[in-house]
Amino acid sequence: MTMPRAVLFDLLTALLDSWSVWNASAGSEQAGRAWRAEYLRLTYGCGTYVAYEDLVRQAARSQGLAPVAADTLEASWDTLPVWSGAQAVLDRLAGKTRLGVVTNCSTRLGRLAAARLDSRWDVVITAEEAGFYKPHPRPYQLALETLGIPAAETAFVAGSGYDLFGTSAVGLRTYWHNRVGLSRPEGAPAAERESADLDDLVPWLEGFS
Repeated sequence: MTMPRAVLFDLLTALLDSWSVWNASAGSEQAGRAWRAEYLRLTYGCGTYVAYEDLVRQAARSQGLAPVAADTLEASWDTLPVWSGAQAVLDRLAGKTRLGVVTNCSTRLGRLAAARLDSRWDVVITAEEAGFYKPHPRPYQLALETLGIPAAETAFVAGSGYDLFGTSAVGLRTYWHNRVGLSRPEGAPAAERESADLDDLVPWLEGFS
């Protein structure tokens, strides 16, 4: 086995089911998906970090949602569901490699979300700390610098196809946990492995070389 020295995870879509919470806060899956798409458009276009909570509220207003939608989403943050199989994978990896999170939200909400997993994180990097939202290279680079491990010896588990732009720029081999069947964004490189679940993650990591 040639396990990487570190495994970094997207948090809000690779390990946690934030989709259902956004949808419930918006009142329907259609409204939740549209709200989230607008929020993503804002994050990718904002350049340096703008407060996550402000972008979420701006996106809600743009989609015609009542202010209570953003309030409900934030109030639900410490109830974000863990995807089936996620905790089991982290338990299998504990002690075998360093574990970290690179997530697109504020530091406060990032810490709350990371605590939904019963795992000891070696690093938790948020967009706020990095000063940029993914897929800008800086959040991934800051995680690697904090760990002191090069990209060549680290794997990344993505939850969004947009992560593929950032991980390829930094040189991180990537497993895309595409739980909700998203299309790969135009121009994004393919992940080394793409799956609707995490069942193949540990075998993939054990073949890392």
